[in-house]
Amino acid sequence: MDTVLYIVGSVLFLTCITGYIIVQIKLRPRDDSDLDDYYHEFEEQHPGYARYLRWSRITFTAAIIAALILFLTRVL
Repeated sequence: MDTVLYIVGSVLFLTCITGYIIVQIKLRPRDDSDLDDYYHEFEEQHPGYARYLRWSRITFTAAIIAALILFLTRVL
């Protein structure tokens, strides 16, 4: 059982960290985007920035869950 959880947790963690790096590189709005035209109160409504924030949160949360699985497997 421990071996299965180690494998699942490790694969999930590596996948999520890789996804998080890809999100940071590919989805982050560039300097030439029209995000500067928005006021800071409304920048979450910008479609590109909203997609970046959503995927960034999803991948980071999944990486934390995978790390917790690895930690619990080690402790138990």
